Amino acid sequence: MRKDLEWEYADSKVSEDEIKEIGLQFGFHLPTDYIDCVKINGGASVFPEEFNVGEKERCFGTLFSFNEDSSENIVKNYEIYIDTLPKYVFPIADDPAGNLICFDYKNHENNPIVVFWEHENAGEKEMLIREEGLTEEQAEERARENIFYIAATFAEFLDKLHD
Repeated sequence: MRKDLEWEYADSKVSEDEIKEIGLQFGFHLPTDYIDCVKINGGASVFPEEFNVGEKERCFGTLFSFNEDSSENIVKNYEIYIDTLPKYVFPIADDPAGNLICFDYKNHENNPIVVFWEHENAGEKEMLIREEGLTEEQAEERARENIFYIAATFAEFLDKLHD
Protein backbone atom coordinates (compact mmCIF):
# COMPACT_ATOMS: atom_id res chain seq x y z
CA MET A 1 0.00 0.00 0.00
CA ARG A 2 1.20 3.50 -0.78
CA LYS A 3 3.04 5.15 2.10
CA ASP A 4 3.22 8.69 0.65
CA LEU A 5 -0.51 9.44 0.88
CA GLU A 6 -1.55 12.08 3.40
CA TRP A 7 -4.86 11.27 5.11
CA GLU A 8 -6.54 14.16 6.97
CA TYR A 9 -9.46 14.35 9.40
CA ALA A 10 -9.82 10.62 10.00
CA ASP A 11 -12.42 9.45 12.50
CA SER A 12 -11.45 7.22 15.40
CA LYS A 13 -9.96 3.84 14.49
CA VAL A 14 -12.21 0.81 14.16
CA SER A 15 -11.37 -2.86 14.36
CA GLU A 16 -10.99 -5.18 11.42
CA ASP A 17 -13.81 -7.31 12.85
CA GLU A 18 -16.22 -4.34 12.93
CA ILE A 19 -15.46 -3.56 9.30
CA LYS A 20 -15.88 -7.17 8.18
CA GLU A 21 -19.13 -7.48 10.12
CA ILE A 22 -20.67 -4.43 8.42
CA GLY A 23 -19.60 -5.67 5.00
CA LEU A 24 -21.17 -9.06 5.66
CA GLN A 25 -24.33 -7.36 6.94
CA PHE A 26 -24.85 -6.20 3.34
CA GLY A 27 -23.56 -9.40 1.77
CA PHE A 28 -20.06 -8.22 0.84
CA HIS A 29 -16.63 -9.61 1.74
CA LEU A 30 -14.53 -6.46 1.89
CA PRO A 31 -10.96 -6.78 0.53
CA THR A 32 -8.02 -6.84 2.93
CA ASP A 33 -6.19 -3.89 1.31
CA TYR A 34 -9.30 -1.75 1.84
CA ILE A 35 -9.82 -2.95 5.43
CA ASP A 36 -6.20 -2.15 6.30
CA CYS A 37 -6.67 1.41 5.04
CA VAL A 38 -10.16 2.23 6.30
CA LYS A 39 -9.63 0.98 9.85
CA ILE A 40 -7.27 3.93 10.45
CA ASN A 41 -8.37 6.39 7.72
CA GLY A 42 -12.17 6.14 7.74
CA GLY A 43 -13.82 9.54 7.39
CA ALA A 44 -10.62 11.09 6.00
CA SER A 45 -9.75 12.97 2.85
CA VAL A 46 -6.50 12.19 1.07
CA PHE A 47 -3.73 14.02 -0.76
CA PRO A 48 -2.98 13.67 -3.59
CA GLU A 49 -6.65 13.51 -4.42
CA GLU A 50 -6.94 13.42 -8.21
CA PHE A 51 -7.57 10.26 -10.22
CA ASN A 52 -8.69 9.47 -13.74
CA VAL A 53 -11.82 7.71 -14.89
CA GLY A 54 -11.04 7.05 -18.51
CA GLU A 55 -10.05 10.45 -19.92
CA LYS A 56 -11.83 12.46 -17.20
CA GLU A 57 -10.04 13.68 -14.12
CA ARG A 58 -11.94 13.25 -10.87
CA CYS A 59 -11.33 14.22 -7.26
CA PHE A 60 -11.42 12.03 -4.16
CA GLY A 61 -13.68 13.42 -1.45
CA THR A 62 -13.97 11.33 1.71
CA LEU A 63 -13.30 7.68 2.53
CA PHE A 64 -16.50 6.57 4.25
CA SER A 65 -16.24 5.84 7.95
CA PHE A 66 -17.25 2.86 10.05
CA ASN A 67 -17.76 5.14 13.05
CA GLU A 68 -21.53 5.19 13.79
CA ASP A 69 -21.50 8.85 14.79
CA SER A 70 -19.74 10.08 11.64
CA SER A 71 -21.59 12.12 9.02
CA GLU A 72 -19.61 10.03 6.52
CA ASN A 73 -20.82 6.70 7.96
CA ILE A 74 -20.69 3.95 5.35
CA VAL A 75 -23.95 2.32 6.43
CA LYS A 76 -25.89 5.60 6.25
CA ASN A 77 -24.42 6.34 2.82
CA TYR A 78 -25.23 2.88 1.48
CA GLU A 79 -28.81 3.20 2.70
CA ILE A 80 -29.13 6.59 0.95
CA TYR A 81 -28.00 5.21 -2.42
CA ILE A 82 -29.16 1.58 -2.37
CA ASP A 83 -32.28 2.27 -4.46
CA THR A 84 -30.22 3.94 -7.19
CA LEU A 85 -27.03 1.88 -7.27
CA PRO A 86 -26.84 -1.26 -9.37
CA LYS A 87 -26.90 -4.61 -7.57
CA TYR A 88 -23.54 -5.81 -6.23
CA VAL A 89 -22.16 -2.26 -5.95
CA PHE A 90 -21.02 -1.02 -2.52
CA PRO A 91 -19.99 2.65 -2.00
CA ILE A 92 -16.76 3.26 -0.09
CA ALA A 93 -16.04 6.95 -0.77
CA ASP A 94 -17.40 10.02 -2.51
CA ASP A 95 -16.21 12.94 -4.55
CA PRO A 96 -17.05 16.61 -3.90
CA ALA A 97 -19.74 16.54 -6.62
CA GLY A 98 -21.86 13.79 -5.06
CA ASN A 99 -20.57 10.88 -7.12
CA LEU A 100 -19.34 7.69 -5.49
CA ILE A 101 -16.29 5.47 -5.53
CA CYS A 102 -17.50 1.90 -5.09
CA PHE A 103 -16.61 -1.75 -5.09
CA ASP A 104 -18.35 -3.69 -7.85
CA TYR A 105 -18.82 -7.35 -7.01
CA LYS A 106 -20.70 -8.30 -10.19
CA ASN A 107 -18.51 -10.97 -11.83
CA HIS A 108 -15.87 -10.23 -9.14
CA GLU A 109 -17.37 -11.88 -6.05
CA ASN A 110 -14.09 -12.51 -4.21
CA ASN A 111 -12.04 -9.58 -5.53
CA PRO A 112 -14.26 -6.59 -6.32
CA ILE A 113 -13.10 -4.00 -8.81
CA VAL A 114 -13.15 -0.28 -8.00
CA VAL A 115 -15.63 1.76 -10.01
CA PHE A 116 -16.92 5.31 -10.22
CA TRP A 117 -20.67 5.88 -10.00
CA GLU A 118 -21.85 9.10 -11.58
CA HIS A 119 -25.09 10.37 -10.03
CA GLU A 120 -26.21 12.53 -12.95
CA ASN A 121 -29.13 10.89 -14.78
CA ALA A 122 -29.28 8.09 -12.21
CA GLY A 123 -32.84 7.31 -11.26
CA GLU A 124 -34.20 5.09 -8.54
CA LYS A 125 -34.79 1.67 -10.05
CA GLU A 126 -38.35 1.42 -8.66
CA MET A 127 -39.20 4.77 -10.26
CA LEU A 128 -37.80 3.60 -13.61
CA ILE A 129 -39.95 0.49 -13.40
CA ARG A 130 -43.08 2.39 -12.38
CA GLU A 131 -42.80 5.55 -14.51
CA GLU A 132 -40.94 4.32 -17.59
CA GLY A 133 -42.39 0.83 -17.67
CA LEU A 134 -38.99 -0.86 -17.51
CA THR A 135 -38.58 -4.39 -16.29
CA GLU A 136 -36.42 -5.00 -13.22
CA GLU A 137 -33.66 -6.28 -15.52
CA GLN A 138 -33.91 -3.19 -17.76
CA ALA A 139 -33.80 -0.88 -14.73
CA GLU A 140 -30.67 -2.70 -13.54
CA GLU A 141 -29.06 -2.30 -16.97
CA ARG A 142 -29.91 1.41 -16.91
CA ALA A 143 -28.35 1.75 -13.45
CA ARG A 144 -25.14 0.13 -14.75
CA GLU A 145 -24.82 2.84 -17.42
CA ASN A 146 -23.55 5.17 -14.68
CA ILE A 147 -20.71 2.82 -13.60
CA PHE A 148 -17.16 3.38 -14.87
CA TYR A 149 -14.07 1.26 -14.22
CA ILE A 150 -11.22 2.75 -12.16
CA ALA A 151 -8.98 -0.11 -10.93
CA ALA A 152 -8.76 -3.86 -10.37
CA THR A 153 -8.11 -3.48 -6.62
CA PHE A 154 -8.32 -0.85 -3.89
CA ALA A 155 -4.51 -0.72 -3.64
CA GLU A 156 -4.30 -0.14 -7.40
CA PHE A 157 -6.85 2.67 -7.06
CA LEU A 158 -4.70 4.35 -4.37
CA ASP A 159 -1.69 3.97 -6.67
CA LYS A 160 -3.55 6.01 -9.30
CA LEU A 161 -4.04 9.04 -7.03
CA HIS A 162 -2.04 12.04 -8.25
CA ASP A 163 -1.97 15.84 -8.08
